[in-house]
Amino acid sequence: MGRHNIITTKTLKHHTNMSEATTEAKIFSCTQSTELSEKIAAAFGTKLGNVITSTYSDGEFQPSFEESVRGSRVFIIGSTHPGADHLMEMLLMLDAAKRASARHITAVLPYFGWARQDRKDKPRVPIAAKMVASILETAGATRIITMDLHADQIQGFFEKPVDHLYASTVFLPYLKSLNLDNLTIASPDMGGSKRAYAYSKALESDVVICYKQRAKANIISHMELIGDVTGKNVVLVDDMVDTAGTLTAAANLMMERGAISVRAICTHPVLSGEAYERVENSKLEELIVTDSIPLKKESRKIKVVSCANLFADVMKSVHHNESISSKFIM
Repeated sequence: MGRHNIITTKTLKHHTNMSEATTEAKIFSCTQSTELSEKIAAAFGTKLGNVITSTYSDGEFQPSFEESVRGSRVFIIGSTHPGADHLMEMLLMLDAAKRASARHITAVLPYFGWARQDRKDKPRVPIAAKMVASILETAGATRIITMDLHADQIQGFFEKPVDHLYASTVFLPYLKSLNLDNLTIASPDMGGSKRAYAYSKALESDVVICYKQRAKANIISHMELIGDVTGKNVVLVDDMVDTAGTLTAAANLMMERGAISVRAICTHPVLSGEAYERVENSKLEELIVTDSIPLKKESRKIKVVSCANLFADVMKSVHHNESISSKFIM
């Protein structure tokens, strides 16, 4: 064999490293998350990639990357809150990136929709969270970045790496800046007690828990308080606020039991149905949320704390193969 045909292990390794070093990061946004994506891209130090979405008269749509992604590390940002079009758009963009020969395809899901269906709570129902995890991977996602899943075990529904971030990274500095005396952390239900205890440990505060019984989905028949809130500034902690029924009922109950003030921090502002009206008419002093889901309208009681820097920092670390453990405050 001629000498010019011999490729040594050292030469091959050199070429491989050079190829990896030149992998370009490109960030694209689904339409429902454009505002947050622009903030993330700016914090990352780049601009959003160019995507055009064509829509047919019957509602069918087709996203198209208007620039090459061949060999690139592609980040596709989009929350998948219902309706189903948000999830479908993410799947189509993942498939397009895969077919355009992107090297790495990361689905960045600030809010992972359908997560409340994480188990069979009665016969003959789907486990939607598992199904969504499977179709994201089938569509082309090689990595998932998300924040405050409704249930931690959803990470196990994926066969690809999952970076599960915590909004406490952005909420805790804000809470500390309030300098509240006699601070007490509260969970609006038993399921959120672990989260409440984690916040209380970080803030060195007491914990109280609400116990609720539901007549049916989104309808509370009875609520009771476990713990004392007399003379306390209470902060309710939850992963999402949907109809705000539980949250506002808990806030009103705590004020009746002698609390000085009640605030709430909820990562994902789903805010459906009469949620805005409930928040406005409740005893809540303020509702603090992230911009994982864009607000449908403004409210004097709702404060948005951006999670853009958190996602940008983690995406940078992922791109440069660096540890992200420092981003997990709790």
